[in-house]
Amino acid sequence: MNTKNKKNNTKKKTIRFGVSLGGDLLRSFDGHVREKNYTNRSEAIRDLIRDNLVSQEWEEGKEVVGTITIVYDHDIRELADGLTDLQHQSGMVQATLHIHLDEKNCLEVLVLRGRSGELKKIADRLIGTKGVKHGKLVMTTTGKEIS
Repeated sequence: MNTKNKKNNTKKKTIRFGVSLGGDLLRSFDGHVREKNYTNRSEAIRDLIRDNLVSQEWEEGKEVVGTITIVYDHDIRELADGLTDLQHQSGMVQATLHIHLDEKNCLEVLVLRGRSGELKKIADRLIGTKGVKHGKLVMTTTGKEIS
């Protein structure tokens, strides 16, 4: 078997290892497992590891995806046009969802793809725009770097 096949088999093979934790930490972790409805501790640990790896992708400036959710007052003159212009200028917006919450407020969810630093910059610009009442950037992975 060549080296490449050995690496591929290792990636697919489940490796078992032990973890030592103090009693209080284990009880807290088990509470987390129950609260999140994990089947077992292993599933919870895998999710924690993946979450950490995704965070590293964002810190390292890799290509990532994210959503920006904003709530804004659509009665503010030229605000919607300004937000749309920023989205077009970024070149990273893949899709948008626009919802009329009531007679005055709108919600937009933007899906973006690009380098993490650039996504953070456009999120800050959109969220910091006068008339935006609240905004949040949620970051995730393209899935290329984790399994």
